[in-house]
Formats: sequence, structure tokens, C-alpha cells
Amino acid sequence: MKEEINATDYREMTAPCGLDCFNCPVHLAQLDEEIRKQIMVNLSVNYNDAACGGCRSVNGVCPLGRKHGAKQCETYSCVIAKDIGTCADCTDFPCDRLQPSANLPAGVPHNLKVYNLALIRKMGLEKWALEKANLVRDAYFGKKI
Repeated sequence: MKEEINATDYREMTAPCGLDCFNCPVHLAQLDEEIRKQIMVNLSVNYNDAACGGCRSVNGVCPLGRKHGAKQCETYSCVIAKDIGTCADCTDFPCDRLQPSANLPAGVPHNLKVYNLALIRKMGLEKWALEKANLVRDAYFGKKI
């Protein structure tokens, strides 16, 4: 069951780094017990850490990373300190915090960040969220589009 997102929620459900929390299985697991169970098994996490309300709702501390001692995300901290919505709003974009990562690329779409942020800058956040975010995620994970 996919949650319907109100247009005003897209900013809240887009991570400062450009990840689309509203399309993330760990977010969707809040409302879907089957997805949550799969995440628990596949990632060896407990029930509470197998779902997330979005980066902003957890103050930049990913529930999946808590098991490994994760602290507040540097990108999240930077965006909060600069009082901007996303990295796309920053005069220093792109910066080293957004460089590609080889850490769990098959399951964690960190390498979408810069592309998503460029699209947000070009299209605007709401238009990107409604028209493009899901297509980008599907292409990344190899789904036919």
C-alpha cells in the first residue's frame, strides 16, 4: 500500500541530499508490514529500525545506520546550518559531501543524489517529485521504464 503524498509534504519527504524518501522502501515500510519484514530480514535490523519517516523526521540519523553507530548525516547538518531546503539551494553545490559512494550501491541509492539535485534545481522540487523522481529511482534499480 503506497502512501499518498500531499504536494506540501514533498519538501519534508525529500532528503537534503536529494534522495526521494517518499519512494524509499524503508519509508514505505511504515505502512506495509510485508516490506518491513523484508527489510528486517534482508538488512538484519530490528522492527523499529526497519522503517523511517524520512531523513528530516529523524534529524538526519538514518534508522538503518543506528545499528552501526551512525551519527547525524554531515549533509543534513550542513543544510540545517545554512538554513536551506536542499543542497540544490546551496551556492557551493555540488560539494564533496555528495560524491558517489560504493557503500551498498545495490540497495542504497546514494549515487542518485547529484542527479536528483540537478533535476530539482532545473524543474523545481514539486515538479521533480511528481514527474521524475520515481523514474530516476526505477532506472537506477534496473526496472524497465
